[in-house]
Amino acid sequence: MYIAMNRFKVTKETGEIFEQLWKTRESHLDELPGFVAFHLLKGPEREDHILYSSHTVWQSFADFENWTKSEQFRKSHANAGSSAIRPLYLGHPEFEGFHVLQEMLASPKTEAA
Repeated sequence: MYIAMNRFKVTKETGEIFEQLWKTRESHLDELPGFVAFHLLKGPEREDHILYSSHTVWQSFADFENWTKSEQFRKSHANAGSSAIRPLYLGHPEFEGFHVLQEMLASPKTEAA
């Protein structure tokens, strides 16, 4: 598996706008083979920003690469650099990619008889 993350330092004043933009945007992720899951994460609040991260899980690095070269990727990111969005961030989003070396899942819970 492969996990792709983008970290965003969002100004405190625009956190709700940032969240709403992500919640209402068309992602097209589920149209690509190998897509497993997406999470929008809200992290700690600092003096001048709130940390957010977009987190996608792919079956393989190749699946992630195919996403980045797809028409769906271009459509999903069409407004990412617009002036309406840019003032939300402090600096540029920071990409981090991870190859999954180990995975542990919760055991199924059994009901008492």
